[in-house]
Parts: sequence; structure tokens; C-alpha cells
Amino acid sequence: MTIAPEAPTALRFLSLEITARCQLACTHCYAEAGPTRGHGSMTGDDWHRIIDEAADLGTTAVQIIGGEPTLHPAFSGLVEHALRVGMRVRVYSNLVQVRDEHWRLFEHPHVSVAASYYSDNPGEHHTITGGRRDSHAATRANIVEALNRGVRIKVGIIDMGGGQRAQQARAEMQALGVHDVHVDQVRAVGNAASTATPSTSALCGRCGDGKAAILPDGTVAPCEIGRFLPAGSVRGATLASVLASDRWVQVTASVPHRAGADSCAPDCQPAASDSCNPAKGNPCNPMG
Repeated sequence: MTIAPEAPTALRFLSLEITARCQLACTHCYAEAGPTRGHGSMTGDDWHRIIDEAADLGTTAVQIIGGEPTLHPAFSGLVEHALRVGMRVRVYSNLVQVRDEHWRLFEHPHVSVAASYYSDNPGEHHTITGGRRDSHAATRANIVEALNRGVRIKVGIIDMGGGQRAQQARAEMQALGVHDVHVDQVRAVGNAASTATPSTSALCGRCGDGKAAILPDGTVAPCEIGRFLPAGSVRGATLASVLASDRWVQVTASVPHRAGADSCAPDCQPAASDSCNPAKGNPCNPMG
């Protein structure tokens, strides 16, 4: 007789990386997203099933991310479905282009938006985002629009070093009225890894602690940054079975936990809680 795997502990936060397609080609993108990438092998029905399975596991918040998640044809339906099953939803978007239907979703009281911003200098911002000349103006204008509409918004600034105007960018966002602005250092994963092998030293130390990420091909990882630590796949398997597997235990145990580390999600900025907040003197840095 086959014995079903023991149910995993409650999963509070699940990040759904629904696409690798993005209008930008950021030099540091951990997902190596870009305009020529696809949506992956997970279908819209697959993502709907995962949301239902996560709800059964006690998940109270999901993050929908990419790439640029609004480019996925199932995006709106996934947000609406997560709301129907009682979850809070965070959308991580570059805010380069926002359709009217997306603004209506963003205005929902249980939806929030997280966006990346890099510099108050348009040229520097363009360079980091792969050279798209309108990226700075478009993102900034839509951040302002989000504030005007009463959308709950967080802004994350990735500091690439080399004198980048990250602190000036944070001051600019705060002056506009963004209350949650976070600055974090770039992680050596994806495009930013160059020829280096990704290491758990790039992680915050709380990966897999009540949260998980699912990548466009169905791979389950402890978080998007920890995508080099695959724990299984939900293609042909349930999320519960992956989280109850020996492989999940091994993967999460391989991440060195920093004493007193605060819960954080990708790049620290879009965390489901507000506990990881460098702007308020509570840093969330990679292990190292």
C-alpha cells in the first residue's frame, strides 16, 4: 500500500513567477527575463490549481511576479481567483505599462503593488533596465498614478554599486509620497551572477520558512532568488507533496539561517510582511 506523504507545515506566502517575458532587459535580473522570453510551460489552469492548493495549505498571501506578470494572458484571472479564495495579492510589476483593467485590480483593498526603481537620473535608470529609453519616465509616472488612485505600493531600489544614485532615488520616491521604499544590494543570481556559480550566500537566510516560489516551468524553489535550489515540480504533482518531500527538507536546510533574520521575499522589497525594512533601520541583507 502506498502511504501518502505527511502534510507540510502551513505555507503562509507563495510567490508565483508566471512568466519570464518582460519589456525590459535589466542587467541584474535574477530571472534573466526579457522581451524574447516566453511564459513557460505552466498553463493558466495550472496556476489556478496551484492557488487552490495553496489555499488548502493555509496560504494567506500570494505574490504574482515575472518577468512582467501583466504580460501573461491569464494575469487578471489569477489575481481575481486568489482574491476569491480569500488571499491577499501582491503584484510585482515594472509599471512600464498599465492597462485600465489592471488599475481596477490594483485598486482592490486586498491587492498591493511592488515596483523596482533604480535612479532619479533617467540615463542611469535606462542603462540598468537594458537601454529602454522610456522606462524611467513610464515607471515614475505610473508610480505617481498609483499614489493618486490610492493603490498600496512599495518601491524597491536595487543598488548596483559604483556610485549609483540609489539613495537619491529613495529620497525622490519618499518625496512623491511612497511610504515603503527599500534599498537592497544586487544579488549574484541570474544576469548578475555573470560567470559565478550561484551561492546560498546571496540569500537572506529565511528562504523556505513558511514560503515558497513556483517558477514558470513549475519548479518549486524556496524563493525566486533561490531558484538554483530546485525542490521538485508541480507539473504532475501537488504542491503539498513537493513541500512534504525529503528534497524540500534538504533544500531548505542548505540555506544558512542568519540569527534574528527577518522574513523577506525576493530582493527583500516585496515581502508579504513589513518586517524587512532597510529604510526603517531593519536591514535584510544576504548571508555572507
